[in-house]
Amino acid sequence: MRDAHLTINRAALLHNVAQVKHHAPQAKVMAMVKADAYGHGALLVSQILQHHVDALGVAFLAEGLALRQAGITCPIAVLQGVFNTTELELAFEHDFYLVVHQQAQIELLAQYTGTKQTLIWLKVDSGMHRLGFMPNDVLLAYQQLKPLHCVQDIILTSHFACADDLSSPKTLQQLAVLDTLATQLPPLARSFANSAAILAWPQSHHQWVRAGIMLYGSSPFANKSAAQLNLQAVMTLNTQIIALRTIKTGDSVGYGSTWQATRPTRLGVIAIGYGDGYPRHILANTPVLVNGQTTVIVGRVSMDMITIDLTDIEAQLGDSVTLWGDGLSADTIAPYANSIGYELFCQVTPRVRRLVN
Repeated sequence: MRDAHLTINRAALLHNVAQVKHHAPQAKVMAMVKADAYGHGALLVSQILQHHVDALGVAFLAEGLALRQAGITCPIAVLQGVFNTTELELAFEHDFYLVVHQQAQIELLAQYTGTKQTLIWLKVDSGMHRLGFMPNDVLLAYQQLKPLHCVQDIILTSHFACADDLSSPKTLQQLAVLDTLATQLPPLARSFANSAAILAWPQSHHQWVRAGIMLYGSSPFANKSAAQLNLQAVMTLNTQIIALRTIKTGDSVGYGSTWQATRPTRLGVIAIGYGDGYPRHILANTPVLVNGQTTVIVGRVSMDMITIDLTDIEAQLGDSVTLWGDGLSADTIAPYANSIGYELFCQVTPRVRRLVN
C-alpha cells in the first residue's frame, strides 16, 4: 500500500491550546478551524477542541454547517457573516455567531422575523482594509444593531495586518484606532488578537482572542521558530522509500534534467509529490528526514514521487521519510517553496491518508 500519510498529534494540539491560554489567561479563546482547520481536518480538530475552547471560527456558512451536521455543538462564529435571507435563517437555526462587516448585513438582520438571538461580532476596518466598517461608521452601525430583537449582544472585532512584524508601527496604529473607537461606544467585549498578537501584543488581548496558526504548531513570525515559542507540530507528513538506485557523476535526475550529480550518488525515490500537495516548485536541497537523519531533495518534484539523496545516510527500501512535522518544522520547509507554513498545511490533498495519535 502506498504510504503517504499525515498524522495529527492530539496531545500537541491540546498543548498549543494551553499556550494560548498561558499568553492570554483572562481571554476567551476562539479556535480557527476554517479552511479544513488549516488542512488538519476541521471535524477532527473540532472534535478534539470543542470542550477546550469557548468557540470555533469558520470562514463561511457552509464550513459551519458541515460541523453542525457532523455533531459539533459548541459555539461557532461565521467570520464572513451571511449574505442573504436563506443563509440568515440557517445561521439562526444552527446557532451560529455572526460577524457583521457591512450595511447590507445589518439590513438582513433587521428583516429577520424569527425568535432566535445570537452574538453579533461588529467588525471594524482599523487598517487592514479588507472587511469591516470604517471607524467613522461604527457608532451608527452599533446604534442600528443594538435595538434588533435578534441581537443578543455585540462584540467589537477587528483584524491586524502586521502583527507578525514587531518592527512595523501598523499594529500600534490599529490599536490606537480601536482604543479611540472604544471611548465612543458603550462598554463592549472586544476581539482583536490573532496568533501573532496573542504571542507578542498583550495589550490587544481584551475579552476574546482568535487563535489560528499557533494552534497547529507553526510560528507566525519569520524570525522566531515554533520551538522558541513552545509550540508543537500537530501535523506530520510522512511517506516511505519505494525505490533505490545509484547514479554516476554527471548523471541528471528528474524532469528537465535540472539537477546533476557531482559525485557517485545513491538515490531514494519516495512516494509523494505535488499530487499530494507537496509544492512542485520547491527548491532542490530542501531537507527531509529519513529515520531522523537529515538529507535533501534532488531534482524536480513529480506528481507522485520525489527523489532524495541517500549517499551519506543509512537508509533502505521501506524506510520512513518525514517531509515536515515532528523533527522538521513546516516553518523550515516553507521558505524553500517561497511560501509559509499555512499554505503548506492547506495544500495537502485528500489522497494523503489521515491518521490520529
